[in-house]
Amino acid sequence: MVAMSQNKIDIEMIEKIKLSPDDWRRQGQEKYLKGVELVFKDYQPYRKEWDHDHCEFCGDKFSLNEGDLKMGYSTKDGYRWICKDCFNDFKEEFDWKITEEL
Repeated sequence: MVAMSQNKIDIEMIEKIKLSPDDWRRQGQEKYLKGVELVFKDYQPYRKEWDHDHCEFCGDKFSLNEGDLKMGYSTKDGYRWICKDCFNDFKEEFDWKITEEL
């Protein structure tokens, strides 16, 4: 029982550390991502001439190339992308709504 409650405390501490106000991933995204609708989908470049995009928070690379992220959360227009980890870390704070792709 003690180990289980210690584990819960450790997880809560990790979550607080990850979401600290000075988290390195914070770069003013609330100005354009707060409360937006997101779609979980396969990566597709926003424009034909683009071959990749980056997570708006951590910078991980989305592309159709081997080794890069292939799925994630995108704004409905497909312009901005968020990886699964950053989505999970910031979803409550940013109050995102998940919608189905049309």
